[in-house]
This record gives sequence, C-alpha cells and structure tokens, in this order.
Amino acid sequence: MSSVLTDPSVAPSGASWLSKERTIAAPGFNRWLVPPSALAIHLCIGMAYGFSVFWLPLSKLMQTAGTGAACGKDVSFLDQLFTTQCDWTVTTLGLMYTLFFVFLGCSAAIWGGWLERAGPRKAGLVSAVCWCGGMLISALGIHTHQLWMMILGSGVIGGIGLGLGYISPVSTLIKWFPDRRGMATGMAIMGFGGGAMIGSPLAVELMKSFSTPTDSGVMQTFIVMALIYFAFMVAGALGYRVPPSGWKPEGWTPPVAQAGKAMVTQRHVHVKKVWGIPQFWLVWIVLCMNVSAGIGVIGMASPMLQEIFGGSLIGVDAKYAELDKTQLAAIAGIAAGFAALLSLFNIGGRFVWATLSDKLGRKLTYTVFFVLGGLLYASLPSSAAAGNKVAFVGAVCVILSMYGGGFATVPAYLGDLFGTQMVGAIHGRLLTAWATAGILGPIVVNYMRDYQLGLGIPREQVYNQTMYILVGLLVIGLIANLLVRPVADKHFMSDAELAVEKQLASERAAANEVGSGPGAGKATPTVLVVLAWAAVGIPLGWGVYRTLLTVAKLFA
Repeated sequence: MSSVLTDPSVAPSGASWLSKERTIAAPGFNRWLVPPSALAIHLCIGMAYGFSVFWLPLSKLMQTAGTGAACGKDVSFLDQLFTTQCDWTVTTLGLMYTLFFVFLGCSAAIWGGWLERAGPRKAGLVSAVCWCGGMLISALGIHTHQLWMMILGSGVIGGIGLGLGYISPVSTLIKWFPDRRGMATGMAIMGFGGGAMIGSPLAVELMKSFSTPTDSGVMQTFIVMALIYFAFMVAGALGYRVPPSGWKPEGWTPPVAQAGKAMVTQRHVHVKKVWGIPQFWLVWIVLCMNVSAGIGVIGMASPMLQEIFGGSLIGVDAKYAELDKTQLAAIAGIAAGFAALLSLFNIGGRFVWATLSDKLGRKLTYTVFFVLGGLLYASLPSSAAAGNKVAFVGAVCVILSMYGGGFATVPAYLGDLFGTQMVGAIHGRLLTAWATAGILGPIVVNYMRDYQLGLGIPREQVYNQTMYILVGLLVIGLIANLLVRPVADKHFMSDAELAVEKQLASERAAANEVGSGPGAGKATPTVLVVLAWAAVGIPLGWGVYRTLLTVAKLFA
C-alpha cells in the first residue's frame, strides 16, 4: 500500500471510477479538450440567469387552466408555499433567483475543499444530479401546484448544483493552462454568462410547443430541459482530465517577477488558512464592489433605458409617463434589445478581459475596471440629460463587459496570489462575495429609485444619484485592489505539508485507465477536439444568433 502512495508509476487498483486519480491524463492528452468540458457544464447551469422567462407563465397556471385566479394581497408568502387555490405572484417566484446565488456562494464555500480532493469529474456529476434533479422536482411542484417543491428543487438543491458546477473546472483549467490562466478561466466562466442566451429562447420555444388552451407547457419544458442539461453536463464531467503532478506546457517556464506579474507565486496556501489572510479579504472586497455595481445596473437595465429616454426611443417627443400603451409596448421591445446587447458584452467581457489580464496582470486589470468604470458611471447622468443614447448605451455596454470580466479574472488572481493547489476551494470561499453583492447591488439601485420617486423627482432623473453611489462602491474596490501585496511566506504550506495535501488529493497516483488501455500515450485525435468544441460552439452560436435578432430592435 505504501508503494502506491509514494510511487507515481503505480495506480491504486481499488480506486473508484469517479476518483480523482482515475481522471489523470495520459501522455499525449490534448489540454484543449478540457475547456469544452467546462463549457458544457457552465452553459447548462448558466440558465439560472434566464429563469425569469418562467415567472409570468408560472404566475398564471391556474388562470390558464381555468381552475383558479391570482392570489390576492391577503395571501401571505407562507400561504403561497402550500396553496392550491390560487396562482403564485411573480414577486414570490422571484425568490428562487435570490436563492440561486445565495446557495451558489454557500455551497462553493462549504464544499470547495472536498472538490479539490474529489476531483472535477465527481463534482461535475454531483452538480448535474443537483441542477437537473432540482428541475425535475420543480416540474413535480408545478404539476401538484406546490411552490415549496419548486423552491426546494430549483432554489436550494439546484443552487447547490450551481455552486459545485461553477467552481468544478477552475482549479483544473488553471493547472492545464499555467501560461494562460486568465484566458482558460475566461472561456469557462463565459459559458455561465452565456447559458441564458441558449436556455431562454429554448425555453420559450418549448413552452410554445407544449402549450394548449389550458396548459402553458411549463412543466413539460422543465422536464425536457432537465434531460437535455443532464446529458450535456454528464458528458462534460466525463470529459474532465487533470494533469499529472508537476506537468507544465512544453517549452514554458514559470514567470519570475515579470512586469505586471510580480505577485505570481509558485508556492501554495491551504484553503483553511485563507480566512485569516488579508489579501483574501482585499480580493473579496474587490469582487464584491465590482459585482455590486454591475449587478445593480444589469437588473434595472430595461426600465432604466425606458424611463430615462422615454418617447425619444421611438421618435416621439414625450416623457415616459406621457406615453400610451402602444408606445410603451414599442419602447419595451427596444429595451429588450438593449438588455440582449448587454448580455453579449457581459459574455464577451468574460473572455476578452480575462485574456487581457494574462498580459496586463490581474491587479492592473482590476485597476482599469475601477477607474474606467467609475468614469463611465459618472458620465451616465450627463449622457442622459443630453439625450445622447449612443453615449449612454456605449458606456453601459463597457460597464457590463467589466462586470463579466471581473468574474472571469478573479480565479486567475487567486491562483497568482495563493498558488494553484487549492485555488478551486479558495475561489469557492471567495464566491460569498458574489452572494453579498447579489443583495447589496439591487438594494442600492432599487431603494434609491423608489426613494427618489417618492420625493417627486422625475423618472428620467431618479438614477442620477444612484450612479454616483455606484462610483463610490468602485472607489472602495479600487482602494482594496491597490492595497493587495504578495502573500507573506508564513501563510504558505511547507514542502512536507504540500506533499501530504497532494497525497490526499491523489495527485501522486499514476495515469489511470486513460493511460493504461489501448492507445495509451498516443496524441489526442484532432477530430475529437473539433467535435468537442462543436458540441458547445453550435448551441452557443445559436444563442448568439437569437440574441442578435433581439438586439436588432434597438437599432431598428
């Protein structure tokens, strides 16, 4: 037994098929097969962003079936959890959206350490079971009209699947691409932002297909999407491979105090220590402030454009409150195009900014986010007052690109500061900043809007003060980012501690069935790489196409 643990040429004979040592890549494995595996999972769980397409149909289930009416104001939230006498409200259904990201952050923080030892394959499969199983439980809740089942299924169980699926590829990608950490994580996390681009139109088409005069088709849509997602997520999990311990790209040498990369360490911090390290909390603040500012805007993008520019969006000289129903419907369609355009910049920014961070360094990249973002936020009231739609839309698009870029760049930032051994687990704990921002950002934007409307301020001016508050959040993030320094030596694991951790993480096991069967050591066929990318690229391309059709309304 001791030889198994110490000799890297011996594979544990009793290791489970799901064990991490069973996913160690053989010589000749093409690392470009790993990003599409990550994308397959992220594109599925990214539908969390698109669940709003279900709210209206779900709020009219009984009305559509002719068996009930909408719940009145006297029906409390607790009553709605169990009632079969009236329809749920959109506000109550929206609780699932909050739960998605609360449980994403909590599950990533709680089980991040387990993921590092269990490996991405097992974590990916658990994620698939939770996310897709949660959708099936929700479908049963729709059938029985039990809201608590929907919240438990998609909100809680699905939220846990979100967290595990979100962080499952991070550590693996960083280890496969030490030379392009930002680009690698950017590719995967781009998928999370793009999931709604595929899932939302797919859900709409499925609901249309299944709908009848007495059934909106939501339950059937949940079941079909759960099965499709399960197939894709399992395929992605099975496609994961981890590099052998000590692997590095051919011809690449680790950077040593390069310009913009002075904080890139070759040592490793244990996840249990990060709560007590100042740099962790500084990066926590960096992510929280960047996300708080962006998520507040993305959540109000559509009403903000309509209320600020009103009739000018359709060539009518009238304010928002002066428009009739037909005109309001027309500008709502244009605002939908604006929201779709922002989704494209959100997704593109995840890849572009994360890739640029490989050249600029993570600290400088975030400095750009905060300085440029602050200037753009501050410019929005002026653009709105001048009626300059091009400047306003352009500024918000760049802001949303940096919102997405912040998500994609932070895993590489953590890898630079704390090493790669447990970066997935550390990233999981950092995602509590996202859960916090998911509450803070919308509260700032929504509260200030309602407060200023209460003061009688015109709708086209209610966002001005909010933009300056968001600038203040970015200033806090900038200060935290500038304070980041290399991690002190005392926080890193010793060689002995690292050896123990690698042993626990099964990294000293030899290549498994991947490297021991027929064809072991042969180069991965190029056609396999092409097919893997096509499997995720075609759905993503379809989603982009459908989004561009909506964007066209903005420029019609």
